Amino acid sequence: MAKVVLLRHGQSEWNLQNRFTGWFDVDVTDQGAAEAVAAGATLAAAGLTPDIVHTSLQTRAIKTANLSLRKMSRLWIPVRRHWRLNERHYGGLTGLNKAETAEKYGDGQVHIWRRSYDVPPPAMPEDHPDNPNTDPRYARLPPDVLPNTECLKDVVERILPYWFDAIVPDLAIADIVLIAAHDNSLRALVKHLSGISDEEISNLKIPAAVPLVYEIGPDCRPVDDTPIEDRYLR
Repeated sequence: MAKVVLLRHGQSEWNLQNRFTGWFDVDVTDQGAAEAVAAGATLAAAGLTPDIVHTSLQTRAIKTANLSLRKMSRLWIPVRRHWRLNERHYGGLTGLNKAETAEKYGDGQVHIWRRSYDVPPPAMPEDHPDNPNTDPRYARLPPDVLPNTECLKDVVERILPYWFDAIVPDLAIADIVLIAAHDNSLRALVKHLSGISDEEISNLKIPAAVPLVYEIGPDCRPVDDTPIEDRYLR
């Protein structure tokens, strides 16, 4: 049976600065690059070298995938990239320091924006200085699919079509598929795969650059109900 490996990117520049990043494109830090290399070593040691890799369109996920694959001598495998694997769009919070935002709006409100399942942050105005929607990588997307804010529910709704239409077919022809993406896009996939409730998903955080492994059966579901914490390769 095929396995899918979920890998959140290593520390990014805005992770280090404690800023809301979302769709804004930033690179990994030196620490993040080292984390990606370590993830590749962990996968190689476990005999989980991928046959196909999927990434978002964002540099931090792409570089994490490449560094991991280089460590495994697998840079040659097929690559699929798609905006549906992007991080959650943080709307008007994009670029703001998280601690300063909590001081302004209160810890409770910021917690709702960050962790609730169906409450999005304030929408991003078109003239926002960090508006990522003008990035050329999204130029061919229909305007009605470009978000100006998202909650996790929105991410689930945009990522599941990609799971079924792109990743599941690859699981039928590959032994191991690697998905290099982001905290919230991977939380959305884990919610689906592990059947986590809307209420409980708020407690789940995906650690940076720690591989998370599911064995997928012919019904496109995990073959067992192993707890999430026991699925990590550390």
